[in-house]
Amino acid sequence: MAQGPLDGVKVVEFAGIGPGPFCGMLLADLGADVVRVDRKTGAGGGRGDRFSVTTRGRRSIALDLKHPDAVETCLALMDRADIAFEGFRPGVMERLGLGPDVALKRNPRLVYGRMTGWGQSGPLASAAGHDINYISISGALHAIGGRDRPVPPLNLVGDFGGGALYLAFGMLAALTHARTTGQGQVVDAAMTDGAASLMAMFYGFKASGMWADERESNMLDGGAHFYGTFQCADGGWVSLGAIEPQFYALLVEKAGLTDPQFQRQMSRADWPELREKLAAVMATKSRDEWCAIMQGTDICFAPVLSLEEAPKHPHNVARQAFVELDGVVQPAPAPRFSVTPGEVQAPPAAVGQHTESALLDWGFPADAVAALKASGAAG
Repeated sequence: MAQGPLDGVKVVEFAGIGPGPFCGMLLADLGADVVRVDRKTGAGGGRGDRFSVTTRGRRSIALDLKHPDAVETCLALMDRADIAFEGFRPGVMERLGLGPDVALKRNPRLVYGRMTGWGQSGPLASAAGHDINYISISGALHAIGGRDRPVPPLNLVGDFGGGALYLAFGMLAALTHARTTGQGQVVDAAMTDGAASLMAMFYGFKASGMWADERESNMLDGGAHFYGTFQCADGGWVSLGAIEPQFYALLVEKAGLTDPQFQRQMSRADWPELREKLAAVMATKSRDEWCAIMQGTDICFAPVLSLEEAPKHPHNVARQAFVELDGVVQPAPAPRFSVTPGEVQAPPAAVGQHTESALLDWGFPADAVAALKASGAAG
């Protein structure tokens, strides 16, 4: 039995890449019964091995979406589902006969999520793209990096932050509406929209005159000496976020910053020189030495940990922020619930691993499942 606040919610996930699998993982981690429809050939699906962390927690059925029986099976799955979502370019699902118009006509309560980079409309809707492109037109990428060039923040802002999280949020909001009114709907989740939404505070800062439209010129982008990363004597790095006056005063004390110029914390004209001076001080001790002095204080300090180091940090260990599954260390489900905690429901599934069992569990007759396999529609 699934564990989590979404126990009882039935989801059909049409396998894709990037934000789609991550969204499916989030829903499954919180207890939803997610059935992933993989293409019978494996195209567009998860790798089906223990390293495919974002495909964990749900079952996989393999269907040939060019076979009419497989298309009807997908529609029948959506008839039984609360949520269905896909991540193809606009028009692909319609050409397959699996678009929202068809699905919602059969199941008016269905929440139909659509995950794309550019959205379902607009001049770029049909163009190819990746995370880096989607966050480029939102203003996000321009604001991240050094003065010399923008730096892509992995694919966290577009694929996962502006994409998967907004898709999950939108679909669950639509599910609340559907359960109240009986009316399903389409959720158009575009990474460009989500990335722009994530920049809300900064657009407010810019409008108020608090934000310069130039990298490393502002408090939160590395421009301020008291908010950024610094290299230590051993080559390790630490992060400082001493914004508030009382936190900054503690930084000045603990770091031994006796130069009177450090008293001009909010003087933007002094920031470049103060950053150089603070960097020189931080370079005099190892990362562990600075941790001994600053970690756990109100300086707002933390060591910059690698992917190897992070799961071993005492705070992460105490909170069990990481789990190990089949020898693969990976993030634990988040967020946390006091009454209905989520959990990793199952390891990643191979493509088609649950074709028969999942269909039977969702109410398909045994003879119909056998016929699907015999016809080649399912594998």
